[in-house]
Amino acid sequence: MTTTTPLFTRILIMPNAAVAQAIDISASIGKHLKKADVEFATVPYNYEHPDNTPDVAGFDLLIVIGGDGTLLRAGHLAAPKDLPVLGVQAGRLGFLVEVNEENLEKRLDDLLTGNYRLEKRMMLDAQFFKAGKLTARWDVINEIVLARGQMIRPIEIRVDLNEGFMSSYVADGLIVSTATGSTAYALAAHGPILPPELRSMLIVPIAPHLSLDRAVVLAEGASMTLHAASPYEMLVSVDGMKPLTMTNADWVEVKANQRSLLMVRFGEPNYFYRDLAEVMQVLPRRKTT
Repeated sequence: MTTTTPLFTRILIMPNAAVAQAIDISASIGKHLKKADVEFATVPYNYEHPDNTPDVAGFDLLIVIGGDGTLLRAGHLAAPKDLPVLGVQAGRLGFLVEVNEENLEKRLDDLLTGNYRLEKRMMLDAQFFKAGKLTARWDVINEIVLARGQMIRPIEIRVDLNEGFMSSYVADGLIVSTATGSTAYALAAHGPILPPELRSMLIVPIAPHLSLDRAVVLAEGASMTLHAASPYEMLVSVDGMKPLTMTNADWVEVKANQRSLLMVRFGEPNYFYRDLAEVMQVLPRRKTT
């Protein structure tokens, strides 16, 4: 499905500052937009240094150049503003970025003529309670992970679902993922692959021991509380960001987020499965046009 609206008029180009190829691609995009008389700004971003986070206010599209990690960090900036994101690949291949140097000019032309669609990706809302006090809140694009700390032994995590007990996991950790995140850490932990438009949550244990060892898919309306039930330190991390420590007095509440990540897409409706096969090296990579 394509749309002829909106046509973007003020675009922020955000290359990964640590990747030289991304900087070069951003210059090419700038030239294309200038030729088309579209207002834009270019702000290199190194997400390892969050103090230099770009201000996305006032733009109607964010073009992110890098890999999946770069797009995730940019998504955290864009989603609260309902700002669509277009990912351009530079460096490692990923599941989230669709545009590359081969098809860049064609896709920019499509973008500027409205020949694209917006795909809504469900996010999670996660709140971290430290000794009963709310200390952190996150918009989660991929996953939230509870994992063991410095002690090399399994941890215990008690999961309450919709205010009732669900299960206790004894494992190296536990992943709560979106459909988008089902091709990330959850996939490495042998979780199922979910269609990106599916509005569901996924629970995947990491190396479970004598406990539920299968992934569980939950409906969008579910809410869960993850209790640290081990006597030693654990870690909690969102979308690969710097973790916080947890003790057995702490917990995390997770539910569907009211916001969605808006992603610009050009491919046919079955693009996800074709790209999945290519990334998983089941099929040779096709030349994109």
